[in-house]
Amino acid sequence: MNRLNLITLGTKDLVKSHEFFKEVGFDTSIRGETSNPSIIFFRNAGTRIALYPLDELAKDINKEQPPLTSSHFGGITLSYNAKSMNEVDEVLKRAEQAGAIIVKLPQKTDWGGYGGYFADLDGYYWEVAYSEGWEFDENDMLVIEDE
Repeated sequence: MNRLNLITLGTKDLVKSHEFFKEVGFDTSIRGETSNPSIIFFRNAGTRIALYPLDELAKDINKEQPPLTSSHFGGITLSYNAKSMNEVDEVLKRAEQAGAIIVKLPQKTDWGGYGGYFADLDGYYWEVAYSEGWEFDENDMLVIEDE
């Protein structure tokens, strides 16, 4: 695990946040309807940025007890995109052995992939995920195409 592919920012109003970042100058790609997007990816160089509804991001970490209900979740997740389900399992196991808390065991996801979450020593949430359809460039960065 030696790369950071995606930083997901939880937002209270996805449409307004998208408009803000477009005005700032970011080039973006919308998933879903323009008036009701499901997620927004930035077409930036290097590590990618995504906007996602804050409450949905908290529920993705833990449906029964979303961390949003506590002061522990700041609305940011860091993502490591693996190249296989086995790699997801290995990375989560290594994280746990290093002292991380596994907050979501690896499992099939609502969006068709496979992944889990751990909290690092400072409480930051890391998603480790895999999708069969993902492509990576020569620098192992996730390629995000327009739909």
